[in-house]
Amino acid sequence: MKVSLECYDCLGRLICQAARLATSDEPLRQKAVEKARDVLNQEFSGEQISIAIATKLHKVIREITGNPDPYRIVKEDELRVAGELFSRVKVQYKNTINDCIKLATVANAIDFFRSLDAVAEDMQRPVKFTIDDSQQFEAKLKKASKVLYLADNVGEIYFDLPLVKRMRQLVDVKYVVKPLPVQNDATVEDVKEAGLEGEFGVVITTGVASPGVILDWASEQFREEFEAADLVFAKGMGHYESLSELPGQGKVFYCLMAKCRPVANSLGVPLNSYVAMLR
Repeated sequence: MKVSLECYDCLGRLICQAARLATSDEPLRQKAVEKARDVLNQEFSGEQISIAIATKLHKVIREITGNPDPYRIVKEDELRVAGELFSRVKVQYKNTINDCIKLATVANAIDFFRSLDAVAEDMQRPVKFTIDDSQQFEAKLKKASKVLYLADNVGEIYFDLPLVKRMRQLVDVKYVVKPLPVQNDATVEDVKEAGLEGEFGVVITTGVASPGVILDWASEQFREEFEAADLVFAKGMGHYESLSELPGQGKVFYCLMAKCRPVANSLGVPLNSYVAMLR
């Protein structure tokens, strides 16, 4: 999915947010913002993917501020709230594939531009998919042998686990996180910190600290795993924005809440719709 004009302002907000979280030193913060805005202006074009630009912006801010994980405090709060919410929300869902997909997807309401109170309110409502290919996904799952599960925000890992466990009863599943911190995305260290490393089975990384995953930047191991997978369960807007640029193979299952207008428009759904789309 290529950027739209609305993406420019969103990326500008991302710069200010990341710099504010990265340092309390005002001159250093201003320097980081200025350098990142230069990158944004150089990179922004209708042929770019927002995820590619965002990755470069985060890199500049980390390097200038010397903070390798600007979103650390945000992620700690997110994990705490998500853990509490999971205990309350999970009872609304059964242990079927379909319900586990809904439980995993409801957590995609988490977003670093939204308050945790607003997120909590959304997550306690039942999921209704505007696009619903979950039955097709389940049918393919029964014939598959290898599945990659691409994780998104750190707070979602609790909600991912029931689906990963349920799928592991049928197929080989590899849970994929980021190798290093970027935004509030889940990393290997986050999974360990939550005490869930052994629960997920095999955990691998994309090999690149970027929101979503751009295959050209990913590790050789991840690219090989992606190619070998019969199905790819892709959580969140970042994975849709990046992987939707690939030719449709009928194996990538996007599960997300369309939290911004460009993504909603690309999918042809109303803003804040839940989507479960096989492409």
